[in-house]
Amino acid sequence: MEIAVVGLVVLALIVFFVLKKKKPSESDIPKVKSSALDSGSSAVTSKSPPDQPSSQERRIPDVSGSTEWEPDGLTIEEQSAAATTIEESALDDDGAPPSPPSDAAIDQATPGSEKEASPPPPPARDKLGTPSPVSVGRKSELTSLRKGLARSRAAGGFFGKLKDLFGSSREIDPAIAAEIEEILLTSDVGVTTTEAILDRIKVSLDRGDLKNETQVWETLRDEARRTLSVDGKMGGIALSNRPTVVLMVGVNGAGKTTTIGKLAAQFIHSGKSVMLAAGDTFRAAAVDQLQAWGDRVGCEVVSGKSGADPSSVLFDAIRRAEESGVDVLLADTAGRLHTKTNLMQEMAKIAKTLDKALPGAPHEVLLVIDSTNGQNAMAQAKEFKAALGLTGLVLTKLDGTARGGAVLGICDGLQVPVRYIGVGERTEDLMEFDTNAFVEALLGSDENEIAA
Repeated sequence: MEIAVVGLVVLALIVFFVLKKKKPSESDIPKVKSSALDSGSSAVTSKSPPDQPSSQERRIPDVSGSTEWEPDGLTIEEQSAAATTIEESALDDDGAPPSPPSDAAIDQATPGSEKEASPPPPPARDKLGTPSPVSVGRKSELTSLRKGLARSRAAGGFFGKLKDLFGSSREIDPAIAAEIEEILLTSDVGVTTTEAILDRIKVSLDRGDLKNETQVWETLRDEARRTLSVDGKMGGIALSNRPTVVLMVGVNGAGKTTTIGKLAAQFIHSGKSVMLAAGDTFRAAAVDQLQAWGDRVGCEVVSGKSGADPSSVLFDAIRRAEESGVDVLLADTAGRLHTKTNLMQEMAKIAKTLDKALPGAPHEVLLVIDSTNGQNAMAQAKEFKAALGLTGLVLTKLDGTARGGAVLGICDGLQVPVRYIGVGERTEDLMEFDTNAFVEALLGSDENEIAA
C-alpha cells in the first residue's frame, strides 16, 4: 500500500515538471501577434489595391486625367518593418500586448522617409457640394502656397522688401511708416488700400504699441487678413443647384479656359459630374481648347457653329445639362475688352438668357484676372462688376509675379471675395482660397515652421 502511494507521488512530480518546461505551441503564438497587430492598427496600415482605396489614401489629380494612388503614411517596406517590431514586442514579460507606437516614434524609426508632399485634392464636399471644413494651416497646403509665391517672398519681392526693411535690428519708429508705404505701393497693393493699411499702422506707432519687428509683422498680417475678408466669404464653388451653372468671364489671356479645365478635373475627381459649354464662339481655337480639356478629363462639351450666338449656345447647354442630370455646368465666354461697350452689353445679355433657361442661373459668376497685371487689371474688373453680378474672383499666375500684394488691392478695390488662386501649371495648383493660409504663406516668417 505504501509502495503504491509513493509511486503515485513520483508520477505526479514527473507530470508537473514536464508541463512546466513545455513551450507554448505555435498555434498560440499567432493569436498574440494578431492581438498586437490589432492594437497597433492605428499606426500601421496595409496598402489597398487601387480599386479599393483605404481611408488614409488620397487621389492626386493630374492634368492628363490620370489618377495616382499614394499612401498618406508609411511605404510598404516601412510598414513591414514596423509590423515586425510590433510582433517582437508583443511577447512582453507580463504577456500583455504593447500600446501602438506614437507618430514621433515612427518618424524617429524611419529617418529621411518624408518626401515633398503633393498638393491635396479638392476638399470633400457634402451632398450639395459645399466644401467641408478644412483645418487652416495644413502643412501640404502652406508648402504649396509658399512654393507658388516664391517670387513674392524672394529678395526684391513683396515679402523680401519688407524683410529687408526690418533687417539689422532696426529701431521701430514712426518714420518707418513711410518706407512701408513705398513698399506697398511698388508691390501693386494700390493707393486706396495702402492708405487704409497705413492709417491703422500709424495710429499704433503713435501710441507706442509697435515696439519691435515681431509686432509690426503681426500688425501687417492682421491688416492683410482684414483686407482679404470680404463679408467673411472665401473658398470654392458651393453646388447649390443641379446643375449649378458657373459663368466664367474675363479678358483674353487671363486664363479662363485653362481655369475651367482645372475646375472640371477637380470636380470629377471629387465625384461630381461636369459638363462644359463653349460660349466663346468668336475664336475657333477657344472651342478646340475646351474640347481638348473635355476629352482629357472625360466630360461632355456643348458647342455651336463658329460665330454662333453665344447666348444660344449656353441656353442649349443648360437644357442639355438638365436632361443629363449633371452636377455642374462650367460656361466659357469670349475675352471681352472692357472698353467695348457693346461687347459688355452682350455679356449682360448672356446672363439674362441663362436666367430664362434656368431661373437663378448663373449661380456663380467668376471673374478670372491675370495677377501679373496687378493694378492694371482693376479697370477691366470694375467694368465686369458693373455689367454682371460677380460672386468671386479667380487670380491666376501668382507664381509668375513678385507683386503678390496686388491680391490685397484687387480684393479691397472690388469688394468681391477671392475664390481661387493659381500658383502653378498643374491641375492641383488651382487652389481654393483660404485667407489665413494665404497670409501666412505670403507674410509668414521664414523662421516659423509651417504647422502640420
